[in-house]
Amino acid sequence: MAPPKNKRGPTGQKPPGIGVKLKKYLNKDFLRKLLLDPHYLTPVCCLLFLFELLLNVFIIERVKYTEIDWIAYMQEVEGFLNGTLDYNDLKGDTGPLVYPAGFVYIYTVLYYVTSQGRNIRLAQYIFLVLYLAQTVLVQRIYKKTLKLPPYALVIATLTSYRIHSIYVLRLFNDPVAVLLFYVSLNLFISNKWMLGSVFYSLAVSVKMNILLYAPCLLVAYLTNLSYMETLRNLLVCGAIQLVLGLPFLYTNFISYVKGSFNLGRIFEHKWTVNYRFLPREYFEDRFFHIFLLFLHLLLLVVFLPHILRYLRSYYKLSVVTAELQAHFQEEKEKQRKETEAMSKNQRQFLESFENQLKGNAGDSDVPDERKLQDSLSKITQLLVLPFFVTNLIGIACARSLHYQFYSWYFHSLLYLVFCTGYGKPFMFLLLGLVEYCWNVYPSTALSSALLHLCHVALLFGVYRTMRA
Repeated sequence: MAPPKNKRGPTGQKPPGIGVKLKKYLNKDFLRKLLLDPHYLTPVCCLLFLFELLLNVFIIERVKYTEIDWIAYMQEVEGFLNGTLDYNDLKGDTGPLVYPAGFVYIYTVLYYVTSQGRNIRLAQYIFLVLYLAQTVLVQRIYKKTLKLPPYALVIATLTSYRIHSIYVLRLFNDPVAVLLFYVSLNLFISNKWMLGSVFYSLAVSVKMNILLYAPCLLVAYLTNLSYMETLRNLLVCGAIQLVLGLPFLYTNFISYVKGSFNLGRIFEHKWTVNYRFLPREYFEDRFFHIFLLFLHLLLLVVFLPHILRYLRSYYKLSVVTAELQAHFQEEKEKQRKETEAMSKNQRQFLESFENQLKGNAGDSDVPDERKLQDSLSKITQLLVLPFFVTNLIGIACARSLHYQFYSWYFHSLLYLVFCTGYGKPFMFLLLGLVEYCWNVYPSTALSSALLHLCHVALLFGVYRTMRA
């Protein structure tokens, strides 16, 4: 007859029951951390991901799809599939093709998958997948930087009406470009610069607005990589554009470059979100466009010293933390070998004794390795903020913003507003006003002017933070 199993621990203590474990989580202290502590973003992000999945399925099934550009995209792709490679001849109902070659190839795949673009419902669910992938990428950045409290992410998710519409009810190409950029940013954070450059260039090949990040990316190359590595990454970015555009460049070089990377394009005043208060003749005036370009460059120059300082500091601190991480790994490997050399009873006694010490120390006594991870996460802020603010500068100085352009910076707004140093009420007021401006249709003089004021307030707050 086998002896009864000992249900107690190595020191004779009974293991904690379910009630004790539940008590650990069902209390005010844990709920407070779940709302306020950035370390508890993971469970909140998981719940929000599930909520986003259900919400978007509901939107697709219950809210009427609105046709804007999808048919035009399919018409442009059909021209390509019929053998037309001259951008002068690739057109749709909304006008000529104005996107680079990557757009053509991606929407060609969508053309076939959705039965020549007729299966709209399937296309919507494909964009739901893109939306969820975007959510995961953004949440990873939030968790890496430890900048945002969980409740802020909950509020931003519950109040974001326009962005859901852009993804699953409009099927614009902007979300595809933004998704590819966030893949690249996550790779840069993980110190995978070459692969990040590949995805960055792919993002540019879908829509040229991703070039708004280019000034910051160049500075990031120069501060984090050697001159030779910087050159290689730039060559990779250029080579991808060349390879993807080669059939069109060979057919008509000028029409491709002018069509897909047209910096002088004049937008229609009736669609503008940010300049409704201007008369049409001023809006379309060439000198007004030159002024905006000058303002864009001026703001980049003003922010450049601080962007440079942030990215240099990021590199230096990353090197230090990498060395510390290597030291911790060596120590852990050494401890593992020493533990393996012990007898079973010795290991049980040691584990029990360590658990008792951790219990007595409480949460305030965070292990050194945990502190190192926190420091590394906060160091990531030095890389993320320069990218986000550089993009914000470009958007604030844009000739015209259309409703789908909200996706260009929506996912960075929450992070940016928490970098302003403003009080919490004013931060959420700013977010609410920006959301309001993007939901007024058609835009008004008031909503356009208010959007500019919000951009100015964001830029001023972030500048004040970066200068400190």
